[in-house]
Amino acid sequence: MFTGKLSSRLGALKRLSSGCCFSPLSRCSLHQDQRTGGSPPGAYSRTAFPPSARPLMVKGGGRPFGVSAAAVVNMAPSGVRPYLRLMRMDKPIGTWLLYLPCTWSIGLAADPGCLPHLGMLTLFGAGAVLMRGAGCTINDMWDKDFDRKVSRTASRPIAAGDVSQMQALVFLGGQLSLALGVLLCLNYYSIALGAASLSLVVTYPLMKRVTYWPQLVLGLAFNWGALLGWSAIAGSCDWSVCLPLYFSGVMWTLIYDTIYAHQDKEDDVNVGVKSTALMFGEQTKPWLTGFSAAMMAGLTLAGVNAEQTLPYYLTLSSVAVHLAHQIYALDINRPEDCWKTFVSNRNLGLLLFLGVVAGNLWKERRETSSQEELQTS
Repeated sequence: MFTGKLSSRLGALKRLSSGCCFSPLSRCSLHQDQRTGGSPPGAYSRTAFPPSARPLMVKGGGRPFGVSAAAVVNMAPSGVRPYLRLMRMDKPIGTWLLYLPCTWSIGLAADPGCLPHLGMLTLFGAGAVLMRGAGCTINDMWDKDFDRKVSRTASRPIAAGDVSQMQALVFLGGQLSLALGVLLCLNYYSIALGAASLSLVVTYPLMKRVTYWPQLVLGLAFNWGALLGWSAIAGSCDWSVCLPLYFSGVMWTLIYDTIYAHQDKEDDVNVGVKSTALMFGEQTKPWLTGFSAAMMAGLTLAGVNAEQTLPYYLTLSSVAVHLAHQIYALDINRPEDCWKTFVSNRNLGLLLFLGVVAGNLWKERRETSSQEELQTS
């Protein structure tokens, strides 16, 4: 009798657990803009989740468990939701791509044998969220007429009429004010350096109208943290490290954003927007190979000048393999494949950060071994 009751209760618990499900963690683009979904253009419906948006799912009772950024935004009050979507809080991949060059720089600037400064990593994380949100707001304010003509972007809050231009302007002021508060936590050198990047943030959305190289301007803006992270730790920039690192970040942006732009090339032609994807066309892979080689050269030079150690260079080998696989496997005429390749760059950036940290920790071991040898002799 006891066994029967226990079995029935376990069965009820199993049915209850199998009935609970949350959306998987979403990894979406800094540009991708379906109102409720996380789908790349031309491949998925608004309510579907692409395979790339299903990273880690724990299967319990037959159905996946997880929480997506889009689901969190959708649970926000209706009056707040358009503003969260305006700053792309439901699509965090852009924040990652803005934040990661900051982490590389902060890691390289750490003292030998020490972990990166946790407070600075946190502060720069908050700044990345705010500045990425401000950049998206500026972009949507400039592009509202273009966005209405493209199905993928027609649901953006300004284009859809959920947020007026004046409301967006006020919201932009709030984001920039908070970002200024973050910047003022740094030293004077870094404050001046950070303020200098604002012109790039404001002008980038215009570049797609006048040049086929808007991805280059995006790279100049998105990788400013490679300069700012070092100066926040050291009080100024060591240009022998910071410039090669910054250059590598710009090359990285040219790689991933050219891949991303291939999703929109047909719409871009119809609307009159320019991109490196349109300029390179079927020659995209040779260009991406060149950018990858330049990126690796810059990272190697930055490592040499920062006196990095074996783990860093082993990680660079893995990064090179990752880039080579991206280019080899990429099908520029399949939007879903471009999307999958694009979002994989978050993992590349995290891998490089871990290599920087490991290489810096190895310095202490190397220096300790040298000191022991001197004492023995």
